Amino acid sequence: MPELFLEIGSEEIPSGYVHPALGNMREELAAFFSRNQIKADFPEAFGTPRRLVVSVKGVDALQEDIVELFHGPSVSVAYDDQGKPTKAAIGFARGKGLDVSALTREDTPKGEVVCARVEKKGRPTPDHLNEFLPQLIGNISFPKKMRWADRSRPFARPLHWIVALFDGKPLEFSFDGIQCGDLSQGHRFLKPDKFQVKDLASYLIESANHFLLVDRDIRKQEILDQVRNLAQEAGGFMEEDPELLNIVNDLVEYPVAIRGDFDFHFLELPKELLVMTMKHHQKYFPVSDGKGNLLPGFITISNMSAGHEIKNGNERVLRARLEDARFFYNEDKKKNLDDFVESLKGVVFQKKLGTLYEKMERICDLARILSTHACPDKEPQALRAGRLCKADLVTLMVYEFPELQGIMGGYYATHSGEEPTVAQAIQEHYRPAFAGDDPPASELGAVIAVADKLDTILGCIGVGLIPSGSEDPYGLRRNALGIIQIFLHRGWQVSLDNLVEEGLRSMGSKIKLDPETIKNHVMELFSQRYKTYLNAEGFPYDAIDCVLSTGLDSIVDIRAKVSAFSELKKQPYFEPLAIAFRRVVSILNDEAEGEVDTGLLNEPAEKKLFEEYLKVRDPVFRHIQNKEFSQALEKIVEIKPAVDRFFDEVMVMVDDVSLRKNRLHLLHQISGLFSGLADFSRIILKKG
Repeated sequence: MPELFLEIGSEEIPSGYVHPALGNMREELAAFFSRNQIKADFPEAFGTPRRLVVSVKGVDALQEDIVELFHGPSVSVAYDDQGKPTKAAIGFARGKGLDVSALTREDTPKGEVVCARVEKKGRPTPDHLNEFLPQLIGNISFPKKMRWADRSRPFARPLHWIVALFDGKPLEFSFDGIQCGDLSQGHRFLKPDKFQVKDLASYLIESANHFLLVDRDIRKQEILDQVRNLAQEAGGFMEEDPELLNIVNDLVEYPVAIRGDFDFHFLELPKELLVMTMKHHQKYFPVSDGKGNLLPGFITISNMSAGHEIKNGNERVLRARLEDARFFYNEDKKKNLDDFVESLKGVVFQKKLGTLYEKMERICDLARILSTHACPDKEPQALRAGRLCKADLVTLMVYEFPELQGIMGGYYATHSGEEPTVAQAIQEHYRPAFAGDDPPASELGAVIAVADKLDTILGCIGVGLIPSGSEDPYGLRRNALGIIQIFLHRGWQVSLDNLVEEGLRSMGSKIKLDPETIKNHVMELFSQRYKTYLNAEGFPYDAIDCVLSTGLDSIVDIRAKVSAFSELKKQPYFEPLAIAFRRVVSILNDEAEGEVDTGLLNEPAEKKLFEEYLKVRDPVFRHIQNKEFSQALEKIVEIKPAVDRFFDEVMVMVDDVSLRKNRLHLLHQISGLFSGLADFSRIILKKG
């Protein structure tokens, strides 16, 4: 069957653009074929910095005939009393290109209506492609597009050629003045000749002959193999980094690994600094001894054949960067870390929230409060780490390499003679900094991390900088999720409510909104992030919702309750149980609060319910107090038959005020068994 082949050739597209663009092209082409009822296999994608390639095999040469059914006016409107078509029917038929006699009838939920069945003959697939592919090219999703030279259509980089073939023959469209054809181009430097393309198979062969490795997976494996081999030759190992590998993969068309060296004296610099310089600034692969220690070498991926000039050039660039880094490092070490703290007064954190020095003071307040609950024996160290945690932001090193904030603070703290626990806390307090990052390993690091993140959340929301939609410039959602992860990792039984209230007090006059309003926004932020976190762990959404709706005080308990409730949901008796407890909650009103008067329990069913309540009450609350939430829920289940019997045999809302209130008091007591665990009214039931 015919094959569609499309190649878009351009100047080098930024590395991070290539893979998403190919995915976008595949999805759009698959949707196009489905939408137009053209049978086709799912698209395959290939790409390099200079070309985006998509191949679709098994494409029908002719679109299937399309039959569309349109509903028109009701029969009573379309025909008069004599059964003759009205203007409504005639107009509807004319609008669909039919004679009124071709209309049919069909029963719908809205009654019987007239229908028009319109048949469209399928068009040749190339006709559709000539119309669609220019739109596809123009709509490829890039983070940033520009107009280049005299071109009128924006693209990631200037376009040079388009290869578009169907069944081996060129299509007949142009895009922004570039006519599609069957000629591609080889490697820019190694073999820039043009070559003819017939289909994907011929393209892959000719690409290899022209120093092009267009299959991203094969190219990635080739890079990996070359780097590992060169690292082994140097007596070391490649430090695995999938993100760097993906970036480098889309920087080259013909990967050639080259090993370079640097002066071993640079190994005296912090490892993180060396790695940051090599990976993030130069896109080099560091070489280690397999025990976490760097060797004085690196591996770079060239887009050309290996040569001494390339090796020497990369070594010169790295040497210059490391010389600068060594100068900054040595200059910073001429001071103690504490000497930098005063300079924080000259750096604005946020114009409404003041300087970094003021933020540091608030971090110390929160660190003191949190350490009192989490690690009371480490309060002095927590205050010291809080004071120094932002000091490295005004060092020469972090000014030049902002990615090393916190990390350099830890090194400088050690150099200044601070306690090891303080240095570690400073180094860790930005974690977790991104999705998949680990929380701080030390308890003190966790304290400072939570204090820092919570201060940012309270401060920003306090001055009205509330995240909305995709807007979250201060990363409040990320900070909230980080705090949740830290609490779960440490197992801290610390009241989030109290911590937020204490934090708001430390903000003083900085906050502009009402404290209660701020707290509501903050707790809603945490609730939403926690829902997302728990949902990603696989817990049912309604189980998460019904537990979180009871309050978000203990982050650790919430997860345990969701886990216990999720297990309860799997039981065959859960749905009848949920229905019973929903009935309990739904009938409660303002009269419900109060103690049960046993002298007013007249009916056998209400006496039995109160009796069963007394049996389970103490065990349930004991289990809850001991954080045994599964056992508490299992115990609550025992009262279900008595609840069912009560509702079957007892009228609650009777005219007798005393009886009515007493029965509501009883149901209120029953609801108290599970109200702190879950809100059963939020459970989604299959039976509706």
